[in-house]
Amino acid sequence: MPTDFTPLTSAGGGALIGLAAVFLMALHGRILGATGIVGGLLRLDDPAGWRLRAALLVGMVLAPAGFLAMTGAWPQIDIPVGREAIVIGGILVGIGATLGSGCTSGHGVCGLARFSRRSAVATVTFMAFAFATVFVIRHGMGG
Repeated sequence: MPTDFTPLTSAGGGALIGLAAVFLMALHGRILGATGIVGGLLRLDDPAGWRLRAALLVGMVLAPAGFLAMTGAWPQIDIPVGREAIVIGGILVGIGATLGSGCTSGHGVCGLARFSRRSAVATVTFMAFAFATVFVIRHGMGG
């Protein structure tokens, strides 16, 4: 299974995520963790926090429209697996984020930037499982 390596696009996306994390911390004193943002939408006891979380989520959903406006084309998304794999993967990621008390954006971007040992352990664990999963799917299952 060939992989399209896009270092400039990937670096640009990573820089934008980092910039968003810096602005959120500087302007609101909050850590940019996607699972915490989405999970926080279920809590209605903090109206100001809810509005901030909703605005961040709306921005994430509308970002492809910004890409369209800048390039004239929708971003091309190629998912080489079926819906079942996406659903199972989403459930596993949700379980992992719950067990790890956060996700890759919270731990990997923000936690590592704050030199958090807990985030370093979580990020190494996320990455180890990601490497193992890709290895098993590509070499063990012939994907």
